[in-house]
Amino acid sequence: MPTSPSEPAGRAGRADPTVPPGPAAAPAPAPVVASASGPAPARADLAIVGAGPAGLAAAVTAARLGLRVTLLDAGDRPGGQFYRHPAPGLGAARPEALHHGWAEFATREAALRAHESAGRITYLPLHHVWAVVPGEAAEARREAAEARRGPAAPATEWILHAVAGHAPEERATAVTARAVLIATGAYERQLPFPGWTLPGVVGAGGAQAMLKGGLVLPGQRVVVAGSGPLLLAVAGSLAAAGATVPAVVEAAAYTAYAGQASVLLRNPGKLVEAAVHGGALARHHVRLLTRRAVTEAHGTDRVEAVTVARLDRTWRPLPGTARRIPCDALAVGHGLVPQLELATGLGCATRSGPDGTVALVLDAGQRTSVPGIWSAGETGGIGGAQLAMTEGELAAHSIAGTPPGARLTRRRARLRAFADAMAAAHRPGEGWTGWLRDDAVVCRCEEVPAGRIREAACDLGARDARTVKLLTRAGMGWCQGRMCGPAVAALAGEEPAPDRRPLSCPVPLRHLAELPPAAH
Repeated sequence: MPTSPSEPAGRAGRADPTVPPGPAAAPAPAPVVASASGPAPARADLAIVGAGPAGLAAAVTAARLGLRVTLLDAGDRPGGQFYRHPAPGLGAARPEALHHGWAEFATREAALRAHESAGRITYLPLHHVWAVVPGEAAEARREAAEARRGPAAPATEWILHAVAGHAPEERATAVTARAVLIATGAYERQLPFPGWTLPGVVGAGGAQAMLKGGLVLPGQRVVVAGSGPLLLAVAGSLAAAGATVPAVVEAAAYTAYAGQASVLLRNPGKLVEAAVHGGALARHHVRLLTRRAVTEAHGTDRVEAVTVARLDRTWRPLPGTARRIPCDALAVGHGLVPQLELATGLGCATRSGPDGTVALVLDAGQRTSVPGIWSAGETGGIGGAQLAMTEGELAAHSIAGTPPGARLTRRRARLRAFADAMAAAHRPGEGWTGWLRDDAVVCRCEEVPAGRIREAACDLGARDARTVKLLTRAGMGWCQGRMCGPAVAALAGEEPAPDRRPLSCPVPLRHLAELPPAAH
């Protein structure tokens, strides 16, 4: 039921799981949930990390093409961050109404269930993969090649190490496969500002996750801010679920799309989608403020208002343009960052994307620079669910050695061109650091303010994020720089760079101690 207007400001409300209204969507399929325990699966032809749009599409396509597939995912149900499921106990009557393109997802989830029943797919939820390494045979060949100073043969077997289940019952497990597809998706990019640590300030994607997964609102009066098309979807969903959204504050200008007319015309579905979002904002009387940003959040125990200022072309706040907007919640995000830890740990080549983030270098078949490793979805550049599913299908054909068909290849090219245009239009300008006072916290985990990072860069000679980390501890906390990484790099005057890690997520030491000697 929509939240009541009599609820006190700042209190999260229950959202209506049956909105926004419209034609009935495809019925939600029965849950595909498997236990995290049990024996490890037999050696697979293909192991896929991530059951979001890309991984799910790749799994069902590869199984249809005759491959034995193991699909691992950290979540308890397929869908990833995009297709979130409310807990069964919430009693959502039509959870699909909160999703875009649910029917396409439901079809693939049903195919996953069918292939799983037939033994063609082994689906492993609650499996967080923390490393991918060559199998023992491949490692022996590598050591022999090093001894004779010759090139090593490509690995023909990969071992995926994972933490399965929830603490304290979690256990170590491993999966062996001939090929690996990395479809780990992305996480939100946050540009800090004074007051962003106040309760009630959440990520834009986080607000959407609260609504889709928990059927709750982050507040009653929610300002949506940042940059990127996700803001329009989030604002429309929040307003339809009963929240008051006084404004969508977009730092970029939509005139940036003016030079991409041919790309837009090749993607009429995207134009229709934008019109739908615009119509939703108009129905709910939500103002769209472009070339503006939230430069400060105000409050004591919770956010009570935000300051919004006009930006110049470099995103630097213009003096005298600030105004306050009362609110009890702020949903803010500046696009997404590809999640590359597994891929960069393997040494996969990367590139700088048009949005300023780091993405993987992939060929026409979704191959990375490491033989035997493929990738699909946001890891190759942020592009949305439709592109992710298309790339998942292409990768499956590439791994199976079957031609994908011209239609699929053309769709990927068309959607990738639109994604690149979108990324360039919403790329943060370098002047955004102008709204960061020296006392503003940048690294939340270690509570490092902007002034200390500036001191390291200007007075202590740090010229890269790694040196700043060593001098200030910025990025050394629990999130390992996922939240503050782009900001620290910007303050250090460095372009974002891939971060190679031996472990892609926290792993209990007892799991590392249980590994055989060759795996250490």
